[in-house]
Amino acid sequence: MYFILIIVLAIATTVFLFMQQPIFGSKSKGRRLERIKKSANFRKGRFQNIEHTPNFGEGFTPKKVMWDFLTQRVPNKTPKHIIPSKKTELKSQNSDDEFLVWMGHSSYYFQVDETKFLVDPVFSGNASPIAGTTKAFKGSDIYQSGDFPEIDYLIISHDHYDHLDYKTLKSLKPKIKKIICGLGVGAHLERWGFAEDQLIELDWYEDAVLEKNIHITSTPARHFSGRGLKRDISLWSSFVLKSSRHNIFVGGDSGYGKHFKNIGEKFGPFDWAILENGQYNERWHYIHTLPSETINVIEDLQAENVIPVHSSKFALAMHSWKEPLEKITENSQGKNFKIVTPMIGEKVDLNNKNQEFAAWWAS
Repeated sequence: MYFILIIVLAIATTVFLFMQQPIFGSKSKGRRLERIKKSANFRKGRFQNIEHTPNFGEGFTPKKVMWDFLTQRVPNKTPKHIIPSKKTELKSQNSDDEFLVWMGHSSYYFQVDETKFLVDPVFSGNASPIAGTTKAFKGSDIYQSGDFPEIDYLIISHDHYDHLDYKTLKSLKPKIKKIICGLGVGAHLERWGFAEDQLIELDWYEDAVLEKNIHITSTPARHFSGRGLKRDISLWSSFVLKSSRHNIFVGGDSGYGKHFKNIGEKFGPFDWAILENGQYNERWHYIHTLPSETINVIEDLQAENVIPVHSSKFALAMHSWKEPLEKITENSQGKNFKIVTPMIGEKVDLNNKNQEFAAWWAS
């Protein structure tokens, strides 16, 4: 018994020390925590989804889901060849050019009204706190911090490792003016050296006026958060961004729910929506949209043009790497909206609705 106790204490101490690393961020305290406690979305010590949202689909347990993920063979889960790309040099772009460049998974850069935005950047080569795991596909990680001009606004949808990357933000830090995020996410960012006055933390349906009279509103998502041992102590969000010429939905991660229709009715129609498309499974369908539900999301939002993201960089689910793009293009045939599928790094002109892109994943 004494020997077993020593082993247990050693393991506990190792885990404790490991969790003290900066990559795990920090918990909210002081004024930030007091603000969180006043949120209508924070109850019983954690943020809550609008609808009841189980962790797993009916009939699945955490043990079974983990076992299936580790043991189930999925053909083409990772690409056999290098992901094709077409790198746009961002620093040389005209400041008044309005465009978007997708960088794989949920990372993308865009410009509207001479204002530069970067969303959920992950350029460290992996999406995990453990080095060498959850590696980016070959060819998908073509952008690094040195490729970017000064960023007016960094947008963070939530604090999961595939959206909020410690190494990337540390290297981008000198270029970032302001950060827009959900309540509680600022605690991580302050630990990483960002100043409090750089942070714009929003609760759902709170908004802020940015440069050039651009309005941004935090809107609900159906998901969860967490970097350490405790979940849901920071808020997960989508965002609505209104510029002089565009109404853009920045989707983040979300399972399908009634919030999409509410957002469409309050803020739509959208000329552009960037939506999660990938890393889904029936086992966790409440927190990630299934391909059969994506069309409903688009129609609920009243979106005219849709850029699907959350794919083509990391293998986080049990589907082939190209399945998300195959299914969304197939399911959208004959619909009154357009699916826009650039290669990683390819420039999307936000003022050209007739721009066409090849099915680059099919080759």
